[in-house]
Amino acid sequence: MRVRIYNTWDNVAKQSAEGERELTLCYTGEYRRNDVIEFSGLERARFYRITVDNAVGEALVYVRTDCIRYPVPFYEERESYDPRAFSGSRHYIRICLAERWETGGMRNLARNPFDRHEVEGVYPHASANVETRGEAVFAARNAIDGIVAVQGHGEWPYSSWGINRRADAEIRIDFGRAVDIREARLYTRADFPHDNWWTAACLCFSDGTEEALRMEKSLGAPHIFSGLDRRRVKWVLLRGLRQSSEPSPFPALTQIELIGEESEG
Repeated sequence: MRVRIYNTWDNVAKQSAEGERELTLCYTGEYRRNDVIEFSGLERARFYRITVDNAVGEALVYVRTDCIRYPVPFYEERESYDPRAFSGSRHYIRICLAERWETGGMRNLARNPFDRHEVEGVYPHASANVETRGEAVFAARNAIDGIVAVQGHGEWPYSSWGINRRADAEIRIDFGRAVDIREARLYTRADFPHDNWWTAACLCFSDGTEEALRMEKSLGAPHIFSGLDRRRVKWVLLRGLRQSSEPSPFPALTQIELIGEESEG
């Protein structure tokens, strides 16, 4: 496999590295607008551990493509990331084929700090029918980036999924393969009195089943829904969000965690 950094203007590699099962690229240079980090020569239907930047952290992802192109975020897009991410002139990038023991057992199947709108064939992946004003700090990816900070809103670390006052707002988490879901945890934003909160919602699963959720106002603790026992699920949809009667029109989701394991067979 290979990692290279190039700009879409000329498609010339600024730096690259190659390896068999793992590789590290230490890029010494400042990123420019339209730079892309490309991971190629990958095996489809395999798990990888990817660190696109040390300040973003490592992601354990399921890959269904042989080439991943990750556009380096700039300007407004960077506001949902740690300010150290993609900045300066020294950058650490690493990719490894995951070992079997790393993918076994119970874990948060939704977490993926590597997720982006533009990144295809990499899971888990978050998408939504609305994101407040199209701003990066309210994008769906923020709900699975692993950062839980509910006492504010806006720039990192307070990024969240914002619904832009839409009553029909919904967010979907795709896994790219079959998984078993045991528990869901929702961290709702709690920047009161700016924020509102949800009293009810619905989790819809790819197997056609649904789970009604009831929530109370929380200052930071997660809403935990255990005993779900959904098997061979390929995606989960959170919808039917009903907000409280408080005057604020701004409920939001800071993080969704879906606890489970890989399906057998």
